[in-house]
Amino acid sequence: MLGKGMHLIDKSWIKRNLAVIRDLSRTNSLVFGRMAFFIYMLRKPRGNSFVFQGKTYEYFYHPYNFTWTNDRAIEIPIVWDIVKNYKGKRILEIGNVLSYYFPVNHEIVDKYERTQGVINCDILDFKSPHKYDLIISISTLEHIGWDEPEEREPMKTLNVIRKLKNMLLPGGKIIITFPVGCNPYLDKLFRDDKISFTKTYYMKRISKDNRWVETTWHDICNMNFESDRFFKHSNGLVIGIIEA
Repeated sequence: MLGKGMHLIDKSWIKRNLAVIRDLSRTNSLVFGRMAFFIYMLRKPRGNSFVFQGKTYEYFYHPYNFTWTNDRAIEIPIVWDIVKNYKGKRILEIGNVLSYYFPVNHEIVDKYERTQGVINCDILDFKSPHKYDLIISISTLEHIGWDEPEEREPMKTLNVIRKLKNMLLPGGKIIITFPVGCNPYLDKLFRDDKISFTKTYYMKRISKDNRWVETTWHDICNMNFESDRFFKHSNGLVIGIIEA
């Protein structure tokens, strides 16, 4: 519950304290994230839900990664809704994302994030003794072979998808999300039908305050990232499903 007087924070307060916010963003990203989240939650617009495949979801607001500014606001609730339906099943996550927001007990492979519960390994080198009912990858595919410290490997994406398919149990499913305009090689592979999903869906950002609607590939295929003073935004999101 908001304390007394908190309703007085408005645009003029933000403008007066912008220099402080800038300094915090440079010196302590956690503090800045919490402050920015606090300000946004006080002033967030009405209409805090979106529709995906006929189902209404609440936008996901969290200070980590400033989810109210980007596609995390929609991909987290969509994927988490699917994950919850696989309780008791074998789940593998490529890229450490969900554990920042929820308690999870599934396997996570992330090459670079060194934290408890995460297997630090290139997914192509990962060897598992079993296969999985569900494999998820939330805005991670666009980084593989593209902005890693090693030399770029544009075709690594296809090798990863091929491996993930081989890791599925019969009846298993892969859920992949990736932003349009981040990795031009990935966009081209998808545009040229080199990446084949069983089902594909598309979301488009339609406003500065991060509202999203479901749309078509034609509507987002040429979108680029957009940057403002603090944040970098994707304006189009692909949600791909591969079924074994």
